[in-house]
Amino acid sequence: MNLTKLGALTLVLCATPLGVSANSGGGSVSGQVTLNGAPPKPKTLDLSKEPDCVKLHASNPLLSENVVVGAGNSLRNVVVYISAGDSEAAATAAPTVLYNQQGCHYTTHVLAVRVGQEVKISNNDPFSHNIHPLAKVNREWNRMQPPGTPPFSYAFDREEIIPVKCNIHPWMSGYFAVLKTSHFMVTGDDGRFTLPNLPPGHYVITAWHEQYGTVSKEVTISGAESQSIDFAFTAR
Repeated sequence: MNLTKLGALTLVLCATPLGVSANSGGGSVSGQVTLNGAPPKPKTLDLSKEPDCVKLHASNPLLSENVVVGAGNSLRNVVVYISAGDSEAAATAAPTVLYNQQGCHYTTHVLAVRVGQEVKISNNDPFSHNIHPLAKVNREWNRMQPPGTPPFSYAFDREEIIPVKCNIHPWMSGYFAVLKTSHFMVTGDDGRFTLPNLPPGHYVITAWHEQYGTVSKEVTISGAESQSIDFAFTAR
């Protein structure tokens, strides 16, 4: 899987956290992702190509999401997943997840899914969007969604981190992180993650961020123990 920087994806959940295996038992790995150094100041996005968006965000400007930090420089929108050592077959079918266009942006900046998992894409704005995943390994496509049209679903066949853009509104950007493993999570405001239900084995855990690339660490699970590892990216 090519995890180099691809351009400028938070966690959508069902009863079981998205990407977390529904199997019971095993060990777990948890921790926090942080940023070393001063984060860049978020940029106010230029919405001038869509007057309705300008009005909508007149008192609440849309800000760039390529680097979002919380308390203690915790880092949001980081995909943490098992990149090696996961022998789990494509067991149970993963539930359909939603990727929504509303309020002139993608409500989920980074969406992580399994290979073959359905993504339901919706437009809840009163104007058209054009969703365009810039895939390299999977098939590249783009599709217009006028207002009021029903959602459509799509599933990606291969592992890849895919930038997503709207051809109509150039400030709209996000990512689909398509993964072979079912053990993954996208960090929220606190930068924390948990990968539960890991069978005994040796694993490589990788953290990916759209601007700072990847950091990987190895861990061995021997039983039902809980282990803690943290990841830190360096601001630049």
